[in-house]
Amino acid sequence: QVQLVDAGGGLVQAGGSLRLSCTASGGTSNNFALAWFRQAPGKEREGVSCLSTSGAEYAESVKDRFTISLDNAQTTAFLQMNNLKPDDTATYYCAAVVEGDYNDCLRPYDMDYWGKGTPVTVSS
Repeated sequence: QVQLVDAGGGLVQAGGSLRLSCTASGGTSNNFALAWFRQAPGKEREGVSCLSTSGAEYAESVKDRFTISLDNAQTTAFLQMNNLKPDDTATYYCAAVVEGDYNDCLRPYDMDYWGKGTPVTVSS
C-alpha cells in the first residue's frame, strides 16, 4: 500500500511562487506515475500535471508556469508553481497510479492512491 503525504501549500500573492512536495512511502516510486490534481470550492477535481516514464504532462492552464519533478531517490515529487494567479486557488492533491495502469494520468478516476491535500490560496 502506497502512502502519499503532500505539503507546501499556503497563502501567496498573485505573481508569487510556491513549491509543493509529495512524499511517497510503502512502494517504489519508479513503478508509479505521479500526478498533481487540484480542486477549487464548488468545482470538480482537475488534473494539473503528471510525471511518468512517458515524460511530463501539464494542463493547458498551467503550462509554462508549473513544473513537476522527482528527487533523485524517486520518493518525493515536487510541483514548482510560478507566476501564480487567483484562479490557481484550490486544494492540491498528489496522486499515484501503477505505471501503465491508466489511460490518462490527468484524469482523477485513473489514480490509485491519494494524498490528503494541501491548500493554496492566491490573493489578488
